[in-house]
Amino acid sequence: MHTLVQIPDPILTTPTKSVTSFDKKLQTMIADMKKVLVSAKNPKGVGLAGPQAGFPYRIFLTRPTQKDDIRVFINPSILTLSKETTDGVPERENKLEGCLSIPKIWGEVKRHQSLTLRYQDETGKTCEEQFSGFLATINYHPTRNGSCQRHPLYCSGG
Repeated sequence: MHTLVQIPDPILTTPTKSVTSFDKKLQTMIADMKKVLVSAKNPKGVGLAGPQAGFPYRIFLTRPTQKDDIRVFINPSILTLSKETTDGVPERENKLEGCLSIPKIWGEVKRHQSLTLRYQDETGKTCEEQFSGFLATINYHPTRNGSCQRHPLYCSGG
């Protein structure tokens, strides 16, 4: 099993590659990523990008709450962003956003209130879906440019 990758590992700042084969290797990678996400305890993770588990691919997982199923997003791209923004994580008492790969650093980050995402599922089927509020935040975070941004709160790998 892979473990959680943290800064300053260069995989976090290296642009990711598209997933081109939807095969057993991909299923193994997804299973490993799920284990890494579930094992994150302090804090509990709501999302994990491929590079954060040591995989240099455009893939991320989300689990907004511990009761939710883990969702898989492959080769994601943002189609639309709302003009409305939020100051900090919407719908949450604690508005601070963090990144599992940058431990113990939290901040209030302005995000779009909603977005539309195009992605592939685990079988390679192309999907389009709109997200708003907290779900928009956790889907935007790993979809930006496939690498960590200059500001640590923009760490991403999608």
